[in-house]
Amino acid sequence: MTPRRRRLAIPLRLAVVLAVVAGVVLTALGPATVTGLLPYFTIQSNVAVGVLAGYAAWCALRGRAEPPSVLKGAVTLYITITGTVYHLVLANPASPFAMAQPDRQPGEWWGNQFLHTVVPLLAVADWALFDRRGRLRPRYAAWWLAFPLAYLGFALVRGLVVDRYPYPFLDAGRLGYDGVAVSAVGFALAFWLLGLLFVGVDRLLARTGRSGAPQSPPAAPPPTPADSPAPIRPASREPTGSG
Repeated sequence: MTPRRRRLAIPLRLAVVLAVVAGVVLTALGPATVTGLLPYFTIQSNVAVGVLAGYAAWCALRGRAEPPSVLKGAVTLYITITGTVYHLVLANPASPFAMAQPDRQPGEWWGNQFLHTVVPLLAVADWALFDRRGRLRPRYAAWWLAFPLAYLGFALVRGLVVDRYPYPFLDAGRLGYDGVAVSAVGFALAFWLLGLLFVGVDRLLARTGRSGAPQSPPAAPPPTPADSPAPIRPASREPTGSG
């Protein structure tokens, strides 16, 4: 990454960190506590983005190598899932899994917006503008499902212990395990396609030359003999005749 791009990346990444901290703190001012928020995918993905953004800002400040693209792609995918599921599924009255939206105090409302809207947008902007291009592969979209699947297992086991589930589509008490399995397959397919979209955008940006790594101009080919200028010979001096 060039020095100019590093100077642009650092404030954006610090903004991500500040938005994550503000979102968690402001949300914790409501009925939920910090420990009560930890089981939510929203909080886990936001914390992951905040930690990675802080590390990436430090790397840019010190001129060190950026975090691996496969890791940054995964974390950006997870925070994109957070924003997409919230706006299209949980906060959408037309969704079968819509959650009742409580009347929030201004601080809690802003915290909710930071976690579900501001941080996802900033994280995607950082990935699109400053990540190195052309390093993602289609198989990564399947690898990136490991964390959501692990979260599914965690939520179901936790639900057996505390009899509470973080999201309606994971509520085995209401849907049954068959219903949770159906919704899980649907979400996994959607997340896999979203991961493939990230890979496709990465390749498109690589072809257009929008990369976080500086691209050196192609070296000029050596001149061919035909292109070489003819050597300059000194003018011959012929002897002049005497009259």
